[in-house]
Amino acid sequence: MRLSFVLVVLFYSFSSLATPWEKEKSPTTNSTSSIGSYANGCLDGAQALPINGVGYQIIRPQRERYYGHTEAIQFIERLGLTTSEQLGTNLLIGDISLPRGGRFSSGHSSHQTGLDIDIWLRLTDKRLSENELAVPKPVSAVDLTNYKLRQSNWTDDHFQVIRHAAKDEKVVRIFVHPVIKQALCDQEVSDVKQREWLGKIRPWWGHHSHFHVRLKCPEGSANCIPQALPPKGDGCGEELASWAPKTIPVPPPKKVATNKKKKKIKVMPSQCLALISNK
Repeated sequence: MRLSFVLVVLFYSFSSLATPWEKEKSPTTNSTSSIGSYANGCLDGAQALPINGVGYQIIRPQRERYYGHTEAIQFIERLGLTTSEQLGTNLLIGDISLPRGGRFSSGHSSHQTGLDIDIWLRLTDKRLSENELAVPKPVSAVDLTNYKLRQSNWTDDHFQVIRHAAKDEKVVRIFVHPVIKQALCDQEVSDVKQREWLGKIRPWWGHHSHFHVRLKCPEGSANCIPQALPPKGDGCGEELASWAPKTIPVPPPKKVATNKKKKKIKVMPSQCLALISNK
């Protein structure tokens, strides 16, 4: 009862701040197409990922961020099946996209075209209950204060899951915390050819309790703006080392600016505006 009350309160608080995209509760009936860029676009003909599938479950389903391009849905189902059959564990799937893609009121600037997928680093041997899925507890694989891996929260299963994901031909990039990228680099001991998947693993702050998968623009999505291919190589050398914090003198406090410039709102593709009722 207490959980239900909390969810009701959160729902009404969220509704007052919702973007027009969050107010759309169903996808269009058109064929699936990703439009625009990952951080400024939408999704026509979205497909819903089932809440519970083989090798995965969706967390926080009440937020309705489990819609994606058909290729995203198929990717998750492929990875879930591999995770279940080969590792005997389950994935927790976070945000994908809204029923028609577009902007969230909080949490992400990307995830707008149904091609971005958050997968938690909390792997579960047992299926979570409905209540546990509604209010899940994340697990961080990084000691953020000391910039090092939390060995107790990192297993070979994490390495294998991310490796399987990166080797999928539909994946263009996977974002992880730099410390996690280093762990992956250290664990892959194969020759140069077998290390190519590491080039897709891109260090990015904030990704210490989940990894963020980004798929290529699918065939048939003529208005999808593609992600640039990552640099050549495995990215495990100087590039990765440059992310490590350096000890520097503490700068004096900055003066608070009185006139802050407002961020310029990106203009959505015209094809996207046709997908929402409240423009």
